[in-house]
Amino acid sequence: MKINKIITILTIGLSMTACVSEDINTDPNSAYTTAPGSLINYSQKELSDYLNTPNVNENNFRLTMQYWQETIYVNESNYDFTNRNVSNQIYRDNYVNVLNNLGKAKEIINKYVPTVTEAEGWPTNKKNQLAIIDIMQVYTYQMLVDTFGNVPYTQGANLVAYPLPAYDDAATIYQDLIKRIDADVANLDVDATGFPSFDEGDKFYSGDISKWIVFANSIKLKLGITIADSHPALAQSTVTSAIAAGVMTSPADNCQFNYREESPNFNPLYENLSTRNDFIGGKTLVDAMNASSDPRIGKYYTKVGGVYKGQVIGQPGSFRLFSHIASFAYTPTTPGVILNYTEVAFYLAEADARWNTASAPASYDNAVTTSIQEWGGTAADATTYLATHPYDAINWKKSIGEQAWVAMFNQGITSWTFWRRLDYPVLLAPPTAISNAGGKVPVRMTYPVLEQQVNNSNWKAASTAIGGDLLTTKLFWDKF
Repeated sequence: MKINKIITILTIGLSMTACVSEDINTDPNSAYTTAPGSLINYSQKELSDYLNTPNVNENNFRLTMQYWQETIYVNESNYDFTNRNVSNQIYRDNYVNVLNNLGKAKEIINKYVPTVTEAEGWPTNKKNQLAIIDIMQVYTYQMLVDTFGNVPYTQGANLVAYPLPAYDDAATIYQDLIKRIDADVANLDVDATGFPSFDEGDKFYSGDISKWIVFANSIKLKLGITIADSHPALAQSTVTSAIAAGVMTSPADNCQFNYREESPNFNPLYENLSTRNDFIGGKTLVDAMNASSDPRIGKYYTKVGGVYKGQVIGQPGSFRLFSHIASFAYTPTTPGVILNYTEVAFYLAEADARWNTASAPASYDNAVTTSIQEWGGTAADATTYLATHPYDAINWKKSIGEQAWVAMFNQGITSWTFWRRLDYPVLLAPPTAISNAGGKVPVRMTYPVLEQQVNNSNWKAASTAIGGDLLTTKLFWDKF
């Protein structure tokens, strides 16, 4: 079966949140006995779609980070995420479409009986395949923890056995994710022969084990940096070992999903923007880039009346009167970023700022330069820009935080985590924001409404454990 057909037809209909009164934990049309490569392909596309979509029912973090502004319906710009049950969809996207498909792929691999010709190489290839799946699960669980705090983990990816899963402590999950990624790297073997890794199913790295090792180490770096303020010793040891093992060193290492021209396999940005005029530039970032003569601004936004103009956050605005999102968002084949070298470069700059201060200025310059070049700028452009935006050793969180915010323009979820950890730039909630936000930019998403309705006792316990199911409740690693 060709991959584009697999993407079109394969869905695993497991429900995380509404599964007690109706038999919707299984989909009679789903291919539970399909090849694991099909499930990998589907999971990767679903993960990329969630990370990259601007659909207000799923991913509003470009709005939260004040990169974009809505034109007419401004609920999400004002942090009303319950009207569209956004958290429900985040759970479904990640627990159902990603994690449970990956879990099914693991089951198939563990039950697979190799042919005579496959038998000799199968133990090594089996380890490779299971490690690749687990790396994607680690990535997804970190993202869920970073969104909600305590989440279903031990029981989270087995809805048949645990239709009403308990929630695990977020800090404990992080520690386990670090152990898992270490085990995954140890199990990956570049010398495996005789059995392809998921055939065509792996759309991230096409079964290139050396690339998966680099990706895994880069995830480990991300895990360590995120807990730097809450668990500094574990963070430093995790980061140090990840760097020593080999993280991304150039855009050639990027983890991304390469979309296609044809429906339904084009980038979700194109899907949501090409036929509707729902989004314009947000004033916060447009003004900042104008003021700093940022060379990336023309790659982020279009001009209107010869200038770059963004609308006030939280306010509606005419599509005709404000800058639009630039052409990358209207291109069906724009790759979907999972984790790229620019992001890693900023983690390395932050690691040096915390633990290797002599190297921090150069690492900071490299991160900014990498971002500018990612968006088509030159080394000379970066040099000019850095002359007026030098590294500040006294307030390095401001230096790195502000520049990471600009650099992560098309990675809203990642940007949100940088901002919460570093507390820069200073973002102000619009005065029109809903009262539940407490006059602040949200620092977490509230749990799905369906969890309150169906999994109430576990939801209550989790809410109490984190200090309240609120948009203003800080996660365990968000210490300042």
